[in-house]
Amino acid sequence: MTRDRGNALLVSRIVLWAGFALVVGCSSTPKRPDWIMKGAGAFPKEKSFYGVGAVSGVKNIPLAYRAADNQARADIAKQFDIYTASLMKQYAASTAVGDMSKSSEEQNIEEATKTFTAISLSGIQIVDHHEESSKDGIPTIYSLAKLDLERVKENMEQAKELSAEVRDSVRKNADKSFDNLEKEEAKQK
Repeated sequence: MTRDRGNALLVSRIVLWAGFALVVGCSSTPKRPDWIMKGAGAFPKEKSFYGVGAVSGVKNIPLAYRAADNQARADIAKQFDIYTASLMKQYAASTAVGDMSKSSEEQNIEEATKTFTAISLSGIQIVDHHEESSKDGIPTIYSLAKLDLERVKENMEQAKELSAEVRDSVRKNADKSFDNLEKEEAKQK
């Protein structure tokens, strides 16, 4: 009975190792996560904001991960505070010399847009990474960042407080500047 048990145990181990080898062999190329294609956004059902970052062509893998993480964080910040400046120049002219029925028309339109984001958000967490191999052996690193709605509320309260502090500081320094100006004027008299 002991010999049969030993053979059964050996057969079990062989089947287990064969199954493990099959699983490892089949899972060499991980499926691309859906979040890479969804990108940044607010997801009301989860009460969270997400941002996605990606870096490719960086041989220093830890540096690539940090850069992708930072891009994912910035992707969230863009959803809250974005400054966009837009300039459009339009020129149109009609010229006629002599015969008024014959004219020359000109038109030129130029547009330039600049976008800038500057916001301080705390509580952004990197919740997932994905690495894709490339032909040159340097992987593309993807990072997924998450900010919960509760943290957003806390950040907004802190921003209000900070604004009041900054406002008080400006007032205090403005008063000091006027006092210094009065002193300088008094010296001149």
